[in-house]
Amino acid sequence: MSAPTHTRSLPSARRASATTVASTRLHWWALALPALAFGLLLLLLAGSGEAHAATGEVSGLVHVAEQVLRAVG
Repeated sequence: MSAPTHTRSLPSARRASATTVASTRLHWWALALPALAFGLLLLLLAGSGEAHAATGEVSGLVHVAEQVLRAVG
């Protein structure tokens, strides 16, 4: 047996402004974090062909990560 539900109806002017505000508000990190993750994964894929584990050389990815950490911190 289902219970009856009651929904509040907003006046048409308030309803239009409420949907407009809700659909246009987007936090900065909602775009920045996926873009950063995509860029880091792209760097990992691009640098995977140059394996420097046996030689002891530091890869370009490590250099880029160090530069980013210096710029942020």
